[in-house]
Amino acid sequence: MTTEHTGAARPRTAVKQAATGALTGLALGDALGFPTEFSDLPMIFRKVGPWREMALPTPAIVTDDTQMTLAVARALRTAQARGPLAPLRFTLPLREEYVAWYRSPENNRAPGQTCMQACDALAGDMPWQQASRIHSKGCGANMRVAPVGLVPGLSESQRAGAAQLQSALTHGHPTALAASDLTARAVYLLAQGAEPLGLVGLLRSYAYENRSRYHEAWLGDLWTHSQDPTPQHFIQRGWDECLAILENLATAVRTANPEADPCLLTGEGWIAEEALATGLLCFLLFPEEPVTAIRRAACTSGDSDSIACLTGAFAGAHLGAAAWPKEWAERIEYRSELLTLGALWDS
Repeated sequence: MTTEHTGAARPRTAVKQAATGALTGLALGDALGFPTEFSDLPMIFRKVGPWREMALPTPAIVTDDTQMTLAVARALRTAQARGPLAPLRFTLPLREEYVAWYRSPENNRAPGQTCMQACDALAGDMPWQQASRIHSKGCGANMRVAPVGLVPGLSESQRAGAAQLQSALTHGHPTALAASDLTARAVYLLAQGAEPLGLVGLLRSYAYENRSRYHEAWLGDLWTHSQDPTPQHFIQRGWDECLAILENLATAVRTANPEADPCLLTGEGWIAEEALATGLLCFLLFPEEPVTAIRRAACTSGDSDSIACLTGAFAGAHLGAAAWPKEWAERIEYRSELLTLGALWDS
């Protein structure tokens, strides 16, 4: 496996537990954002009070964002138990996990229509490329990808391919693929100790380097279901949209007023590249204050649960399991499974 350069890094410690921190933070952000989704800011403030004092709901129930993150994590665990991570070895359990989520009685948390339609198709026997919603770049593509960034020992190609594949089974738009790749990359870099100050620059460099790379081994003929003349043209569309939002993010990090709605600068997060950018913005506004970061993300005018779950994943990957108040972490739904999977990949 390759060893990757991650930019300026702080010394790592044996007790960081980045995987547990990221998965816990993702679920906490999700639970904070669940009651505020589909609400404007005045309504949110009437409901929760000042955003910096927002309490974790009781009970701390999560949405399909965390449920599907667990599906991806379980599929990764199954694939790795059978050998090195590879396209077919990952595709089969991933498809099974998505269909199991689709059919679960716990799938009652306002799931996205793209995921529901694609998973319904995946339940049949058609090739997954035909089940994929090729024109959808909803945030469901990357709200669930964090586990791919937490698995140790993957090559850059394995991580990128797996990140794009977990999106492609439901959200086949090239921007959904690129945003998922970037989300996993950000989680990976932060878990490895990259400094938040340089993160946007690292992601922009990564996007430029991969702009024309189509992961055929992982994606197969997905591109042929679009109107693009070549696989390179297909994937470039996605990377170019992500590069544009990363440019906006770079400006927002320098100019944002933490008291203002982050969605005004980087988008409401209903689509993949905006979810990535606004989730990152909320994290980068408060890189050493993880609870404040997820509170800010949950109190936004956009897709608050998805934005906050991404913010929580970034903050937890950066600071580790100790980032989260014990009283909060102990109350989160699916706590036992989050801990089990985190311990599998903690280092």
